[in-house]
Amino acid sequence: MAKLYFFSILFIILYASIEVYAFQAFRTVAAAWSSWPRRITYLLYWSIIILGFVFWILRMTGNFDHMPKAMKTWGSGIFITALFCKLIIILFMLGDDAIRLTKWISLKYNGSNTSISGSSDAKISRSTFISTAAILTAGIPFYFSMKGIFIDALNFKLRTVKIPLKNLPKSFEGFKIAQISDIHSGSLNDLKKVKHGIDMLNGLKADVIFFTGDLVNDIATEVVEFKELFASLKAKHGVMSITGNHDYGDYVNWDSKEAKQQNLNDLIQHHKDMGWDILMNEHRFIEHEDGKLAIIGIENYGENLRFPKYGKMDKAYPGVENADVKLLLSHDPSHWDGQVRKEYPDIDVMFAGHTHGFQMGIENKYFKWSPSKFVYKQWAGLYQEGKQFLYVNRGFGFLGYPGRIGILPEVTLIELVQG
Repeated sequence: MAKLYFFSILFIILYASIEVYAFQAFRTVAAAWSSWPRRITYLLYWSIIILGFVFWILRMTGNFDHMPKAMKTWGSGIFITALFCKLIIILFMLGDDAIRLTKWISLKYNGSNTSISGSSDAKISRSTFISTAAILTAGIPFYFSMKGIFIDALNFKLRTVKIPLKNLPKSFEGFKIAQISDIHSGSLNDLKKVKHGIDMLNGLKADVIFFTGDLVNDIATEVVEFKELFASLKAKHGVMSITGNHDYGDYVNWDSKEAKQQNLNDLIQHHKDMGWDILMNEHRFIEHEDGKLAIIGIENYGENLRFPKYGKMDKAYPGVENADVKLLLSHDPSHWDGQVRKEYPDIDVMFAGHTHGFQMGIENKYFKWSPSKFVYKQWAGLYQEGKQFLYVNRGFGFLGYPGRIGILPEVTLIELVQG
């Protein structure tokens, strides 16, 4: 408890220092304004600061969980974004102050009484130009971040992909697979927009729907309010699902191993209650008159040491050897290079998620970039090595930052064709 108080006090001091220092830029710019606009600007600035401070105190004292989900999600996003933008302002100001401090020391050392501004006033005035530039520069990420939170967080984008397979039976030509991943129910706060995503998915009239993990953030109960909606997902061969790293409760301090295991059991039951066929290191077949597809689903398997290897291909794979096409559902795309391509070269397509495309980046017809590429070689979209394919879905929901900047949430339609 003493440690918590210490870090709380340290945070308050640091937070207050940042806000007071950043305020100097706003005060400098507003100095030339008339009285009322200036007072309103000051009132808005400090009101937001106080609300942010209260928000953080509620979080630190454990009262955060009692707040409405939308308030928690949006409040966290606005607080973090505002703090980040203030740091940008401070960088400008520190650079300006460092230059002027150097000049001031130089003048004093040389015995000159001339002020840096060139006036008779001995005060070191802050540059209005630098302050304005700092605020405008910080305003750019603030705008895109707010757009990402309030507009693009659940602005689902449909992506369509054709995958050519030489061994695809003729009767499976044009077989349609709809994929979603990383729902993260604990972060969702707009039922209407979530329903729009589900309606978009159902509108694809897919032969089968794949869900590739992370139904919740941490706790199985997070999905309860959405179960009826997710249960409305329909496809000819149903919904097949797997678990992701967040579904195991590994990021929660449980009272006992039994409580953690019960949470996983409850999550698996939620999948079943929604009519989803959850594959826990097992497989299913879809058969036509001239051949069959094998759908293999494994638990989370990550090559990164931060993520455990619950997935067991040696348990899920046996029995599918003679299938014409083998499709693998595995949450973490690092599994593809780490094990699948090395040990299972007959896996035709692997479906993954996990990365969210970092929820921010630049993606258009000519250019594709995200910080996610520094962690994952395959982080969004379709990849091919030899005869094997990997598709990485950008995620349905969000986690951490409550929005999307440049990398929109995704509903995918994949069509298998003879290649």
